[in-house]
Amino acid sequence: MMISYGQRHMEKSVEGNINNLPVHEYNLTIDQEKVTKAEGKEVMGMTINGGIPGPTLEFTEGEYAVIYVENKMDVETSIHWHGMILPNFFDGVPYLTTPPIKPGETFKYEFEIKQHGTYWYHSHTMLQEQSGVYGSLLINPREKTLEYDKDLVLVLSDWTNEKPKDVLRFLKRGTEWYNIKKGTATPLNQVIKRGALGAQIDFWRQRMEGADIADIYYPAFLINGEEKIEYPEFKPGEKVRMRIINGAASTSFWMTFGGNMPTLVSADGVDVVPVEKNKTFIAVAETYDFIVTIPDDGKMEFKITAQDGSGTASAFLGTGRILPAPNVPRPDKIGMMQKMAKMDMKMGAPALKFNPKNVDPYEMMDKWGMQMDEMDMEAMNHGDMNMKKEGDMQAMDHSKMDHSKMDMKKDSTMANKDHSVKMKKDSMKMAGGGKKTMQMDKMKGMEQGKMPGMDMFSEYNYDYLESKNPTTHPEDAPVKEILLNLTGNMARYVWSLNGVPLAETDKIKIEGDGVTRITFNNLTMMHHPMHLHGHFFRVINKNGEHSPLKHTVNVPPMQKVTIEFYGNEYGDWFLHCHILYHLDSGMARVVSYDTKRDERMKPFPLSNLVRETNKFYTWGMLDAASHMTTLNVVSSNIRNQFNVLAEYGWNENIEAEFTYEYYLYDWVRLFAGVNMENEMKDSMEELSTTAIGGIRYFTPYMFALDLRVDNKLRPQISLAREVMIFPRLVLFGEYEFQADFGWVNDLEPGKDFEDEQVWSAGLEYFLGKNFSLMGSYDNRFGAGGGLSLRF
Repeated sequence: MMISYGQRHMEKSVEGNINNLPVHEYNLTIDQEKVTKAEGKEVMGMTINGGIPGPTLEFTEGEYAVIYVENKMDVETSIHWHGMILPNFFDGVPYLTTPPIKPGETFKYEFEIKQHGTYWYHSHTMLQEQSGVYGSLLINPREKTLEYDKDLVLVLSDWTNEKPKDVLRFLKRGTEWYNIKKGTATPLNQVIKRGALGAQIDFWRQRMEGADIADIYYPAFLINGEEKIEYPEFKPGEKVRMRIINGAASTSFWMTFGGNMPTLVSADGVDVVPVEKNKTFIAVAETYDFIVTIPDDGKMEFKITAQDGSGTASAFLGTGRILPAPNVPRPDKIGMMQKMAKMDMKMGAPALKFNPKNVDPYEMMDKWGMQMDEMDMEAMNHGDMNMKKEGDMQAMDHSKMDHSKMDMKKDSTMANKDHSVKMKKDSMKMAGGGKKTMQMDKMKGMEQGKMPGMDMFSEYNYDYLESKNPTTHPEDAPVKEILLNLTGNMARYVWSLNGVPLAETDKIKIEGDGVTRITFNNLTMMHHPMHLHGHFFRVINKNGEHSPLKHTVNVPPMQKVTIEFYGNEYGDWFLHCHILYHLDSGMARVVSYDTKRDERMKPFPLSNLVRETNKFYTWGMLDAASHMTTLNVVSSNIRNQFNVLAEYGWNENIEAEFTYEYYLYDWVRLFAGVNMENEMKDSMEELSTTAIGGIRYFTPYMFALDLRVDNKLRPQISLAREVMIFPRLVLFGEYEFQADFGWVNDLEPGKDFEDEQVWSAGLEYFLGKNFSLMGSYDNRFGAGGGLSLRF
C-alpha cells in the first residue's frame, strides 16, 4: 500500500478508536441568526458557534477526533469533513453515508486523524453552505516538516443577501440579470463595436449567447467573514504559513500577494515540492498553503479576485504602509468568443439525453468540441510536457481505451444559457446562450496542453504541483477506465455527467484492490471542481510518477484532466462538482464499492438525496401595460414542466392556456393542454375551449418554435426571439400563424381556409432583478407600455 510522506492517505478507514489514541473533543452548534456580511444589510444566515465561518478545529496527527454537532435550527443539517480519510458512516452526506441531523438533535462524529495539513468542513444539506455552514480544519504533523513561525488560516467565501434557494430558482429561469448586475454581460452593441458580430452569429447558430464564466452576482467576497481584514500581530521577518481554503459556494479566485514572493508548500493538505508562485488559481473546495515572510517595510496584502473579475477581498499581514498585491485583469469575454469562433468546434453537448440508459461517453466526446484532425497538430507544442516514466502512458489520450472497460450505464451535460423570451405560448422563455464545448481526445500525450486560440485557458493546469515522493500504484493492480464528459444547460440550469443528471443514473461501480482511472472531459465553458469523498487521487500532470495527490481537481473549460485512485474502501461515496448550484442541479454520481449498505442507514433512503437534485422550481412574470396584461407562470423539474399563460387586452380579448410539457432532451419537448379564448372581439360572452398538443423546439440561432394542432384540427406555428442590444435593454418579438382548413369548422362559402396572424415586438429595460420597464406593439391591441414584474 502506498504511504505518502508518512501520512496514510491510502489506508483503509476503520470505525472506532482501535489504537487507543488520545481523544480530542469539540462541540459545534449550528443555528439560524441575523448576520450582516454585504451592503450593510441584515439577513438570516446559518452560523456555527455563532460565527461565519465556524471555528478552526485544530488537531494533531495521531489523535482521535470526537466532534458533537448540535442542530438548533428548524431544518435538518449535516457536516462533511472535506478531504478527511475517515469511516464511511461519518463522511457526512445525509441519506448516502450519514443520517441527517434533525432539528434539536446532536450527532457524534468520530474518526482517527491519519493525516496532517489544511482541510475544512461544511454542510452537505441542500444549499446551507452558501448560508454560512462551513469552517476550517488545521491538522498539525507529528513532527514539523516545514520551517515557519506561525499559522494563519484564511477561509475564502462568497456571500449573497438572497436566500440560496431563490438564487437557484432564478438561475433555473434563464435570465441574464446576474451578468447585467455585475457588468459581465455582452450586449450586441459591444459585440459589434469589437467587430465580433460574425463570432456572435456563430455562437447563436450553436444555441449559445456567449462565453459564460460565473453564474451568480455576489455583493461581497469574504476572507474569514470580512471583505477586508487586518492581521497586525505578525512582525517583520516572521515566516507565516498561510493556510488558504476556498469555502465559496460557487466562486473560484485568483490569489495574489504583495511584498516578498510567497512559496507554495502544500495543496489539498498534502505537502508538495516547494515552488515560488504569486498568481495562483484556487478552485472551489481546494486548499493551498503558502509560506510568506512578513516584509520589513510595510504590511503585505493578500488579495483574492473573483474569476470573472466581479469583486475582490483582501487580508493585510503586518503593519506600516501597504505593499499591494498585483491586480488581476477582468477576463475579456468578447475576445474569448472571437478566439473560440475561429476554432473548428461543435458546441452544445446535451445536458439531457433522449435515452439516459443508453449512453456512449466516447461517442459524445467524438461528436462535441474541437475537431482536432483539422488542426495543425504541430502548433500544439507538446515538447514542454516532459513526461516521466509511467506518466508518459497515463497522460496519454484515453480516446483509444477499450470501451468494454467502462462501467458507464448512464451519464451527460453541456451548458447553454437562455434568456427569458417574451413568448405568448411558451412560458419557459427560452433564448439560449451557453457554454462552449471542446474536445481534446485526439491530443496524444497531452492532458492540459496549449493549442491555437486556447491561451485563455493556459494558466489553468497543475503542472506546478509536484509530489515529493512517487505516488504511483502497484504495477500489477488492475486498472478500470472511466470517461465522464462534463455537461450542462445554462438555459434551464441542468448539470450532468455524460448528458445524464444524478436523478437519471445508476451508481458508478468500482472494484476494490484496483485502480480506477477517471478522465474528466469538460464540454462546457465553466470550470468544474470535481471532488471525490473519502479518497485522495493522483492528478496526472507533466511530473509523471510524482504527480500530486488531491481530493478536489479543477477541470478547465474544454479541457481534460485525468485522475486515478486505489480502491481499498467500502460503501458508497459521493463524486460531484463542488460548485454548490451545479451539484444541486444534477452534476454528481455515487461511486460504489457495491458492498452491503450500513444497517444504520435503513431509515434514511438514498432517494431523498437524489430527489433534492430534481426538485420543482416555480417562477413567473407579469406584464402590466396600458394596452394589454400578460401573466406567465412556470413550474419545472428536469423533465417535466407545467405552464400557465393568460392574456387580457384592452378591447376585451382574453386568452388563457394551461399546458404540460415533457423534455425529450435539451431542446425538444412535447406538450399538451387546454386553450381558452373569446370567439368575438370586444365580447367576453362567447368563450371557446380547445384541446391542444404539439412540439416546442429551441432552434439554432436561438428561436423558440412552437408547432401545434388543436382538436378542431387547426395547425399553428409561432416563432419568438429576443436579443440584448444594449446593457439592460432587450429587443423581443413573436409571430404566430394559425390556419383553419374547414376539417371540423364550417368555413364561409368560397373559402378554402381561414387564417389568423398575431405578431408583436417590443423593448424591455431592466430596472433590477424583479422589475423592468416595457413597451410593445401588438397587432391586436396596438401600442402601449408598462411594467414587467418577475417573481
